[in-house]
Amino acid sequence: MHQRKIQNTSVSLTELGFGASVIGNLYRVTPADDATAAVDAAWAAGIRYFDTAPHYGLGLSERRLGAALRGRPPDAYVISSKVGRLLVPNEEPRGVDTEGFVVRDDLRRQWDFSRDGVLRSIEDTLERTGLDRLDIVYLHDPDDHWRQAAEEAMPTLAELRDQGVIGAIGAGMNQSAMLARFLRETAADVVMLAGRYTLLDQSALDDVLPAARELGKSVVAVGVFNSGLLSRDRPTEGMKYDYQDAPSALVVRAQAIAEVCAAHGTTLPAAAIAFPYTHPSIINVTLGMRNLEQVVRNVELHGQHVPGSLWGDLRAQGLIRSDVLAGHGGGRDARCL
Repeated sequence: MHQRKIQNTSVSLTELGFGASVIGNLYRVTPADDATAAVDAAWAAGIRYFDTAPHYGLGLSERRLGAALRGRPPDAYVISSKVGRLLVPNEEPRGVDTEGFVVRDDLRRQWDFSRDGVLRSIEDTLERTGLDRLDIVYLHDPDDHWRQAAEEAMPTLAELRDQGVIGAIGAGMNQSAMLARFLRETAADVVMLAGRYTLLDQSALDDVLPAARELGKSVVAVGVFNSGLLSRDRPTEGMKYDYQDAPSALVVRAQAIAEVCAAHGTTLPAAAIAFPYTHPSIINVTLGMRNLEQVVRNVELHGQHVPGSLWGDLRAQGLIRSDVLAGHGGGRDARCL
C-alpha cells in the first residue's frame, strides 16, 4: 500500500490506517477473536498504520492492538496513541463505562496534560500494549485545556521527539480551529482531524488546512463517514451524523451526492474515503475496523477508482465548497502518484 510521509519527520504512513477505537468495545462488544482477526486482515492488506488511545475501552483497545502487533517486525509498522486522559482507579464504579464503551468501569479517565501526566500516560500505554515504542503521540481532545496542553504537554512531547523517543507529535480533535493553533503556535508535526473535512463538512478549509499547507505540516483524516451518514451507497433517514440522528436536510444532501457518485461510476463511501486527498496536506485516512469483514470492505472501498471529475461536478452543483482543491487529489490513480 502506498505511503506518505509526515512532513519534516522520518515517519511515513500507509494511506489507509486502522482505527482501533472499535476493538475497545465502542458502542457494543467486539469479541477478542474478531479484534485479532481485524488486525491480521489489515496487516495482510498492507495497512501499516495503527491508531489507539487509553480512552478507547479504558485501555482495552491498547491491550488488544498491542497483543495483535507483538511479534511482527517492529520497524514494519507505525503505531500512535494519545495522552491527556490518565486511567486511574474508579472509587465509585457502577458496573459499565458511561462514555460509549461496553467495558467494566473499574477505571475512570482523569484529564491531565501536565508534564508528569504525559510521561505517565506514555509509560502506561507502553505497559498495556507490551510494545517498546510509540511512533506518534497525539494530545487527545484538549478543547478545554489549551494552556496546559500547549505550554506543558506539547513541549514535553517535543523533548521526547527531539531525543528520538517518538517520531512525530501532534493533537487529535473533533474541531479544526484549535488544531490550527497547535500547528501555528506549538511544535506539532501532524494533527488528527475528525469529521471536519468530509463530503458533508469542509470547515477545515477555514483554518487548519491552510495552516498545514502554509507551514509544511501534515494532517490525518478520521471520521470521514461523519458517524455513518456517508457509509452506505444510499443514505436513509435514521442514519447518524456526528453521533446523533442526521437532520433531514443533511440526509437529502448526502443522497444528492450519492447520485452524482453513481453517475461517475463510483459509490458514496468510496468517495468519502477518497475526498480528503483532495487537499495536499492530508496524508492518511484512518477508519475504525471492528472485524475482518469491515477491513475487507474498507480496503476494497479505498481501492475503488474515484474519478477526479467527480469533485468538479460536486462543486458545480453546490454540493461541496467551491474552494475545495478539486484538481489536486482524490481517486485511486491520483493518490498513487
